[in-house]
Amino acid sequence: MLWEPDADTVAGSAMVEFADLVRQENPDGPGVPTDASDYDRLWQWSTANLGAFWQAVWDYFDIASDTDPGPALAEDRMPGAVWFPDARINYVDQVFRHGAAQDAAGRPAILDLAEGRAARAVTWAELRSRTAALAHTLREAGVRPGDRVVGYLPNISETVIAFLAAASVGAVWGACGQDYSAPAAVDRLGQLEPTVLVTADGYDYGGKPRDQRAAVDELRAGLPGLTLTVLVARSGGDEQTVVASLAPGGDQVVGWAAATAGEHVLVTERVAFDHPLWVVFSSGTTGLPKGIVHGHGGVVLEHLKAGVLHSDLGPGETFFWFTSPSWMMWNFQVAGLLAGATIVTYDGSPAYPGPDGLWRMAAENAVTFLGTSPGYVLACIKAGARPAAEYDLSALRMVGVTGATLPASSAEWLRDEVGARVQINSISGGTDVVTAFVGAAPNVPVWAGELSCRLLGVALAAFDPSGEPVVDEVGELVVTRPMPSMPLRFWNDPDGARYHDAYFDTYPGVWRHGDWVTVTERGSVEIHGRSDSTLNRNGIRMGSADIYQAVESIPEVAEAMVLGVEQPGGGYWMPLFVVLRDGAELDDALAGRIKAAVRDKASPRHVPDEVIAAPGVPHARTGKKLEVPVKRLLLGADPATAVDRTAVDEPELIDWYAAHKKG
Repeated sequence: MLWEPDADTVAGSAMVEFADLVRQENPDGPGVPTDASDYDRLWQWSTANLGAFWQAVWDYFDIASDTDPGPALAEDRMPGAVWFPDARINYVDQVFRHGAAQDAAGRPAILDLAEGRAARAVTWAELRSRTAALAHTLREAGVRPGDRVVGYLPNISETVIAFLAAASVGAVWGACGQDYSAPAAVDRLGQLEPTVLVTADGYDYGGKPRDQRAAVDELRAGLPGLTLTVLVARSGGDEQTVVASLAPGGDQVVGWAAATAGEHVLVTERVAFDHPLWVVFSSGTTGLPKGIVHGHGGVVLEHLKAGVLHSDLGPGETFFWFTSPSWMMWNFQVAGLLAGATIVTYDGSPAYPGPDGLWRMAAENAVTFLGTSPGYVLACIKAGARPAAEYDLSALRMVGVTGATLPASSAEWLRDEVGARVQINSISGGTDVVTAFVGAAPNVPVWAGELSCRLLGVALAAFDPSGEPVVDEVGELVVTRPMPSMPLRFWNDPDGARYHDAYFDTYPGVWRHGDWVTVTERGSVEIHGRSDSTLNRNGIRMGSADIYQAVESIPEVAEAMVLGVEQPGGGYWMPLFVVLRDGAELDDALAGRIKAAVRDKASPRHVPDEVIAAPGVPHARTGKKLEVPVKRLLLGADPATAVDRTAVDEPELIDWYAAHKKG
């Protein structure tokens, strides 16, 4: 156990206040806990009584609707659950209900940070004013509910404003970061056939400004339905000059200042609960990225539940998750505004100017909740960073981690070098539901190598091969009852066939997520890796995460990737590719230490057949290792069709792995 809640933390939490509301509204409800610290009983009640639970969430957060919303769960099925069928709401209304009080308290809505630039605070009044003005510009350009507004932007405050303006009009938002090439952006945003593009002339990363004007012109040319482009000048040049530097096209180009000028009243379009709010995209490494559609109501409820009840976000909090508009964690971070928290946007590298860059920014801005990745934590460990010793992290109370499994050793480092009083909130979920299935709670301890609990309202289980739930055994991660933020549909999937095949083809009526997990007796969860990249040697299934935890703790190893490759005649080849740190060499001694570490920290059956030095590990733009596409390459797939290079962070690695097909 790395962290245990104290009585004051539990008593003062939103989770306990919510549990009190549940007891008041359901005094005779079976399973309702009488002790606020009894999280497991509250979880059981929430999943057994979905309608009552989500009605309690609606009531607790006092969601604004023009009409009586109707029953919380009108149709209980997957896919196709119907939630609050008569509600008329808007995401943006929930955001700005906090503005006046927070401005009066001197709390900004957004802290806008970037490499080499002074920090900029955006007040709630300014956020509202800019949102209202841009929404007016969108309406003047003919944007109506259901039209698409897209962003090709870094993680800056203007991106948040553009999203809120689009949502207030009832338009559908879609975005990707400027680290994507123009063709990769067209693959995503082009599916939406947008009428408006909000973009920037560049971004900052690793101490270097990146000029993106040529990419912007190429993107505009690939979006033939555009009528308006709004340009944010980041290069330091005069905005009118930068606007004029773009190529002529069929769209009108205006600068950000002009598009957000003037005094306008914020008018929000009240829409149905399931009216599309945004489209987020799958990684797209093996084909055209899937556009996943989520609705206003489902996102509002789910993000308030996850952010406030599970993470205690609210007024007075500063919420900073290092992310990009390409990744669903950007959408999740914006949800801090729903709770009245200050959010931090950051354009730059987490390791700038040194490997401890995020900790420095957290200290300088009194961040209370900092979110990062296991890879960044490991990089800090190997760089010898000591955040708590070098910076004032007294404001920090929670560290969030996602994107991969957090090894127990990394969790222990966070306890020792960031602070034992800081709660580790390791979460796992996905773009599919734009939230977490499992994470932390203020009244649940944190155990090394485990995710503390299943989130309220998430009927998560581990299924064995016969489709039966198991405890303390490895199984497929499934969700057996609907969640409000499950996709409304996939974009361009009129009959729902692709959506059904993605999640419900294996267990009819049950969501199969594609992760391999263990649900423990105490309700915590261990993540072992993607089930579609599961290692299966001699009929014994193994998780790649267990191997990574062992290998990536070795100082000479920067990163690793293990694959299980079926061979002709029933053979099975399990190579381990390792990326070495500068100055290290893969000799017999190091290979032996690597195999010994796997044997000792995982098991003898996890030991790879070969250890191979590699120039790098290819990732999706969200940072996930591309195990499945690389396995296809090793099985002899054509590199031109096995993986979309535009979706890979280092596309030159594809040819290197293709050349390592065994035999």
